[in-house]
Amino acid sequence: MSNRENEGLQLLGHKTLYKDDYAPEVLETFVNRHPDNDYWVRFNCPEFTSLCPITGQPDFAEIRISYIPDIRMVESKSLKLYLFSFRNHGDFHEDCVNTIMKDLIKLMDPKYIEVTGIFTPRGGISIYPYANYGRPGTKYEQLATQRFATHE
Repeated sequence: MSNRENEGLQLLGHKTLYKDDYAPEVLETFVNRHPDNDYWVRFNCPEFTSLCPITGQPDFAEIRISYIPDIRMVESKSLKLYLFSFRNHGDFHEDCVNTIMKDLIKLMDPKYIEVTGIFTPRGGISIYPYANYGRPGTKYEQLATQRFATHE
């Protein structure tokens, strides 16, 4: 049995089952081997799709997730399947970004996290929602305030 199997990972290295709708239950974590170090983990997901909740038309985006892990980290295949689960899910751009961030906070309890959605234009307008979080009462809360204030 590999170290990752010992951590309870179910998806990595197995046949992929794609969910039909929003599925936060597919997210998995593993133990951060360097919790005493502050470092960034960044995911760029250029093929994100969801549905407009009003028209049912597809929306396309690049989702960027950056976080500073603490004890737990998100496993990348489970993150891919989770993001794929939005494909048939109807939600506004801003809701998708905030839902992703909140689900990852609940999953990992990171020191800091930010999620940006770079949605392709619809009707001539691009929407780029941004959400962030820093653990309250820590320097990461201050980081969140600073990054939010200087976000473009």
